[in-house]
Amino acid sequence: MEDPKEILRKIRRLELRTRARVEAAFSGHYRSVFKGRGMNFEEVREYQPGDEVRSIEWNVTARLGEIRGEAFVKKFTEERELSVMLMVDISRSGDFGSIQRSKRELAAEVACVLAFSAIRNNDRVGLLLFSDHVEFYLPPQRGRRHALRIVREILFFEAKGKGTQVASALERINRLLHRRSVVFLFSDFQTPAFAKELGITARRHDLVAMPLSDPREETLPDIGTVRLEDPETGDVLEVATGDRNVRNAFEAAVKVRKEGLATELRKAGVDRVSLHTDRDWLPALQTFFKTRERRAGIAL
Repeated sequence: MEDPKEILRKIRRLELRTRARVEAAFSGHYRSVFKGRGMNFEEVREYQPGDEVRSIEWNVTARLGEIRGEAFVKKFTEERELSVMLMVDISRSGDFGSIQRSKRELAAEVACVLAFSAIRNNDRVGLLLFSDHVEFYLPPQRGRRHALRIVREILFFEAKGKGTQVASALERINRLLHRRSVVFLFSDFQTPAFAKELGITARRHDLVAMPLSDPREETLPDIGTVRLEDPETGDVLEVATGDRNVRNAFEAAVKVRKEGLATELRKAGVDRVSLHTDRDWLPALQTFFKTRERRAGIAL
């Protein structure tokens, strides 16, 4: 078991590394992209130049306008109470990383950014860890200490399961979250079918898929015959990587799986932010926020 002091140092380093990126890259973007649950009525006041005509309160204007010669408008404030749920796949395949970091470490870093973006806006953030079953659930709360605990659990929680079952994790989320929330789903999606559960969650919540991948899972290097072990099933297979046909078949299979996932997400109306262990995650997240902002602007 890792030394508790070293665990704290790792979490602190991660917080410091991501804090500046949160402030520089997402100042204002998070709030504009993820809205609260609605608008609260605050008061009725006199119409002022620049107010939306649609906001005029005609009943009040009819009663008081004749006396005071003014129109009146309703004033609303945004209800900012928002819950963010981080769903993180901690199956055995998440421990794989061939270059800079493992998929699980990548998920922890991006989740750290999202968690601190949430608490900076006084939103609540929670965590669900899963493998072939739900391993751990932390209800949404506010505050820095809570966010740090989330990062610690993602990095160091010891999973009992080996495989991946996205469907069961989504089923649990649908039972646990009673109000519409923002849900980030981190996984390499090496899992049985989950289209039905995906559709249900996407209708109830603002669901964002965060596929995790490593370059060695997408292409095979030419290094002769190697023994590959599936970390989730334990199955071992000898692969002749020197055979170009074998390498091409492997890449074709990966392409089919990725296209299949993209199709399922698109059908369910779920946004996707692809994350790679050998690349900086910041551009992908910035693109996501900018796309969401443009979409929101068009909708308005």
